[in-house]
Amino acid sequence: MFNTMIMKKSISVIIPNFNGRSLLEEYLPYTFKALVHAAVKFEVIVVDDASKDDSIAFLETNYPSVRILKNPVNKGFSFSCNRGMYGAKHELLFFLNSDVMLNENYFEGLWKYFEREDTFGVMGKILEMKSEKIEVAARSLNHIGFKFKTDKLFYQKGNEDYTPTAFLSGANALIDAEKLRTLGGFDEIFSPYYSEDLDLGLRAWRVGWKCFYDHESTCYHRGSYTTKTQCKKTQVKQIYFRNRFVVHAIHLDGHYLKLWFVQVLLFEVIPKLLMGKHWYLNSYISFLKQSEAIKNSKKRLTYLMKERNSSISLFDLKRRVDKDLSQKNLVWL
Repeated sequence: MFNTMIMKKSISVIIPNFNGRSLLEEYLPYTFKALVHAAVKFEVIVVDDASKDDSIAFLETNYPSVRILKNPVNKGFSFSCNRGMYGAKHELLFFLNSDVMLNENYFEGLWKYFEREDTFGVMGKILEMKSEKIEVAARSLNHIGFKFKTDKLFYQKGNEDYTPTAFLSGANALIDAEKLRTLGGFDEIFSPYYSEDLDLGLRAWRVGWKCFYDHESTCYHRGSYTTKTQCKKTQVKQIYFRNRFVVHAIHLDGHYLKLWFVQVLLFEVIPKLLMGKHWYLNSYISFLKQSEAIKNSKKRLTYLMKERNSSISLFDLKRRVDKDLSQKNLVWL
């Protein structure tokens, strides 16, 4: 049984916003309700990413206690999250999408995770707003050849043990502020969006910290509002696959990285070109142009791993987590 006298920690809620005035109006009341229910010190920070709607005016009029950080130009998700991170003053940072509605008791079961010294962060269950179907749960780390995927969702029956997850969704991640700053926050190489949360989770695991999932903490997601309303479909796909390439290039080394390049060219880039999907080639070319930034990201990660005496690879990580999961009663989705 867990200790019933668990110590709570203060929270800085960080909400990136781009033209989300209607979302803030609809879902921000639920955020405040959950924070008040948690009975902890808190602050709410909205990082406005050069919105063209009246988001800022709405917040200034209706939520004067909310701290507003204004990006002069649109910089993307990672930059906005990092700006909130460096401006936050509390022990835990809660990254929350503006289209997520929290249950009143969302934080109730999450304090226990931060009694562990190795906890990087924890996230709760995300349900699709209308259907209440599970949209996000714990994610496993799998690979085909040298290509890693995190598309399999699961949860653990009961809530008596800790459930590891490959990474924390950027939509509802509660993270240790000091550890996040040690990692340098979200890597802005992934701007404007996608895969920055996956990369962050992998970096945390590889330096020796852990990411967890709590099935009882529940929130509801309206679903990719910004990308669906503000971005073209082809553009979104190109960015998504470019950033998946970047994740692999950062986290694979030596002959694993070389073999991954061969696998991608033979089984993904060439076949998709033959199918007429030229946007995929554009994703790959855009990825190759990031080579210098990727080298810098790898150098920072290597330095942190050496500093913490860690040498864990993605393959090592998969084996360790799989061994832990083999002893748990899991439900796969």
